[in-house]
Amino acid sequence: MTPPQRIAISGASGLIGTALVGHLRSEGHTVQRFVRREAKSPDEISWDPIAGTVDLHALEGVNAVIHLAGAGVGDKRWTPKYKATILNSRLFGTTAMANAVATVKPDVFISASAVGWYGESGNRAVVESDRAGDDFLATVCREWEGAADLAGDVRTVKIRTGLVLDPTGGALGKLIPLFRLGLGGRLGSGQQWWSWITLHDEIRAICHLLESKISGPVNLTSPNPVTNQEFTAALARALHRPAVFPVPAFALRIAMGGFSSEVLGSKKVIPQQLQEDGFTFDYPHVINALAELIE
Repeated sequence: MTPPQRIAISGASGLIGTALVGHLRSEGHTVQRFVRREAKSPDEISWDPIAGTVDLHALEGVNAVIHLAGAGVGDKRWTPKYKATILNSRLFGTTAMANAVATVKPDVFISASAVGWYGESGNRAVVESDRAGDDFLATVCREWEGAADLAGDVRTVKIRTGLVLDPTGGALGKLIPLFRLGLGGRLGSGQQWWSWITLHDEIRAICHLLESKISGPVNLTSPNPVTNQEFTAALARALHRPAVFPVPAFALRIAMGGFSSEVLGSKKVIPQQLQEDGFTFDYPHVINALAELIE
């Protein structure tokens, strides 16, 4: 990206945010991080997502706002209280950010969403124009993306991210230790589709969207989704371990509660918008991606 730009990022301490901040700074851009306290340095902007306040003065003149903040969906059991936290962290935070964007008018507003939008899709491939599902996370994504539209006439991109692969965190970070011990295997039937993307390509895709003319929803997933059985076999192969311990669906439901529906559910998501816009993936195939990540 040229020339150097000023970019403000929420959720900058998360898996994606940390990598994105580092990459953008290495490319010569000025990055400011949103913090939920008083700003203590020029690279911080104060905001309070629950109160709906953003320091507009500190945001003036920014070229792009990237909004990634939100409570982790796999971090805790889905009690009624935590489900409200998942929804409200996205609804209140995105409303506050979109209203700020509508006021200061950067060139682009990139707001996080997820492939949860599609709900259970079985073996059917889905693209950005497909309607939302009807389960809990699909409802969350509908509200989340609706709040992003409050940015008004600013070009707004809603990134529907799949399973982000990186050995330092996320789902892959949790699976690697089990597979290293030889305790890995397919989850449930293994026939459910997983839509994934490497953290490397996630960052490249976000940077592509900063420069693109695309607006609206964009799937951030590899063009080659795989079944859970294919994924776990590829991971076992990359780690030179067997994958002989399948985890039955009932055990996952006991261990994970409501979030088990996301692990056992099937989403075959295709990144149609990115592909039509000329974006190419460095890691389009899961076998090569996992081999490289493990190495």
